Amino acid sequence: MTWATDAALALVLGGALGTGAWALLMLAPRWSAAGLARRVAPYVRDVTDAAGTTVRTSVTDPGAALVGVARAAWAVCQEHLAALLGGSDGIARRLAQAGRDTDVAAFRGRQLAAALAGTAAGGAVVVVLALAGAATGQALALPVAGAVAGAIGADLLLGARARARMERIGDELPTVLDFLALCLSAGEGIFDSIARVAMLGSGELSLELRRVVLDVRTGSTLPDALAALARRLPSPALDRTVEHLVAAIDRGSPLSQTLQAQASDAREDAKRALIEKAGRKEILMLLPLVFGLLPLSVLFAVFPGIVMLRLGIG
Repeated sequence: MTWATDAALALVLGGALGTGAWALLMLAPRWSAAGLARRVAPYVRDVTDAAGTTVRTSVTDPGAALVGVARAAWAVCQEHLAALLGGSDGIARRLAQAGRDTDVAAFRGRQLAAALAGTAAGGAVVVVLALAGAATGQALALPVAGAVAGAIGADLLLGARARARMERIGDELPTVLDFLALCLSAGEGIFDSIARVAMLGSGELSLELRRVVLDVRTGSTLPDALAALARRLPSPALDRTVEHLVAAIDRGSPLSQTLQAQASDAREDAKRALIEKAGRKEILMLLPLVFGLLPLSVLFAVFPGIVMLRLGIG
């Protein structure tokens, strides 16, 4: 047995021993029982929230104190990782596009957790290779590769979610604009129309309109709230709609006609994007035809002739 096999075996046995000891310790009545603060929490308002359901962190509870220290250390790691990697503006923009309420530091924390998970997965592969006797020097780079893959994967996943949500918002925009134009034609004001669409709608754009209604009701003006919506969701169709809508509000132009025109433009943009996407998919559909079916057809046509020539037939 080499040193790698010995180290891997020691790691596996030590991990199994530690896990078993921790499980047995948690089954002990002293450790598994709820603490005094948690048992009396529903009856004492000083250690719970206003509803009396959640226990506040108490320094007299060792478990709560340990959890508090761990959370504080994790928050410090998030802040340092966010400062080290940078790109806070781009991350914040993609978080807003994806509809996530977390900040950049929280996303960096998830990215750090993904990197740690990748490191653990790479380490597990190294241990398995070492136990099988197939470990090499290159295998030691697997934990590093797993950490990089986990961090990059979290970033790519956020970007994919942001793009998917922006596509859904683009698809919902014409319908929402038509609904707003219908409400305005019925005699409602622009803010009441937006509030009605936000209340009755169930899509991603309706959720963003609810934030606009909340901003207006908490003191912001409607043009400022719409401008904030356009900054959160950078889309050409939505930016153009917000610009025309704000200009119509400032100048007193008829909003119903403006929204109908913007809905028509949004549908034309959607048709153009669909045609472009179909063109790209058409090229991708040629790949299995050229690299799969065509060589197979040539093989079926040529192979019998080659066999006959080898056998001297014909």
